[in-house]
Amino acid sequence: MADIMIRKRKRMREKEIKSLSKNLQELLGIPVFDEKDAVDIAESSDYNVIFVGQDILALIYEDKPFLTIRGILKYRPEAKSVTVDMGAVPYVTNGADVMGPGITDADESIAEGDLVWIKDVRNGAPLAIGKALRSGAELKQKSGGKAIKTVHYVGDKLWKTGE
Repeated sequence: MADIMIRKRKRMREKEIKSLSKNLQELLGIPVFDEKDAVDIAESSDYNVIFVGQDILALIYEDKPFLTIRGILKYRPEAKSVTVDMGAVPYVTNGADVMGPGITDADESIAEGDLVWIKDVRNGAPLAIGKALRSGAELKQKSGGKAIKTVHYVGDKLWKTGE
């Protein structure tokens, strides 16, 4: 087991699950878990996590729900994605923030402060979840500097918890 601290895990009520699922569906444009699923919420060292069954498929960062990388692999959303070139992949998968010049495409609906998921240009594989520091249109401009603050990435302790 990885070194992420999970505490105060409790089963969510149907009404809470429905609300969370609706928020994620509006955000990502795809249906996710529903009130029939066994959904738990727990505190971790960095953010709250959402278990669906035994898998952590969502997280709540700064009071905003979003899918984890495992959640993205399961539900395959298209919205709120940012594509990076292959040169950025090793850095992003090591937890580095995404820099503007490495971005090849971005969802136009992204607003500054939104949670987004980062994928590579070749395979479309999810690499990380981050907080956009610019809007979707500004991300496409590829201007220098930090563009996305990484929150969760492949290989971090949250990812290793599901292995």
